[in-house]
Amino acid sequence: MLNINKSSKIILVTGASASGKSEFAEVLAAKTDQTVIYLATAKINVEDREWSLKINKHQQRRPSNWQSLEISTELPIYITEALSTQCLLIDSLGTWVANFIELDEREWGEKCDRLIDSLHHTKAEIIIVGEETGWGIVPIYPSARLFRDRLGNLSRRIANIANITYLVAGGHVLNLSQLGEPLSNYEI
Repeated sequence: MLNINKSSKIILVTGASASGKSEFAEVLAAKTDQTVIYLATAKINVEDREWSLKINKHQQRRPSNWQSLEISTELPIYITEALSTQCLLIDSLGTWVANFIELDEREWGEKCDRLIDSLHHTKAEIIIVGEETGWGIVPIYPSARLFRDRLGNLSRRIANIANITYLVAGGHVLNLSQLGEPLSNYEI
């Protein structure tokens, strides 16, 4: 049984597609004594049946007393304004990154800085679900490589400030904060 620290302020749950990371994040949120607000970052596309079914499956799995909000862009505002009695479950970092894929590097950097700043200043418990990309082939399209790199770099920044980082792979949970240490601890 995994020992879950109830006093963590920021938790990053990362993993591959369909690994169980969202389910594990929901378990963590349910174990808090906070009011849970589920912040879905995906833009709703009613024409995408597969995506709609996946979202519906996620919604049915959540407790009825959780509040759900679809916020595709203004994530830092919600994080900053959250109360100390709330737990924000953010799902997912990858769809939030995808919402800004057209931004140039300066604009993207400003978005990331605002997100990190909001995490530093929040009063709420924060659980962020993020995807692991780049464990396979190098994408042939520039936009896919850009997405992979932006998500990877933002995940590293969040992991550096998170109290706990978990990796979910094949339905198994690994506490990376116990098993390893941040790359920033090493110097050349």
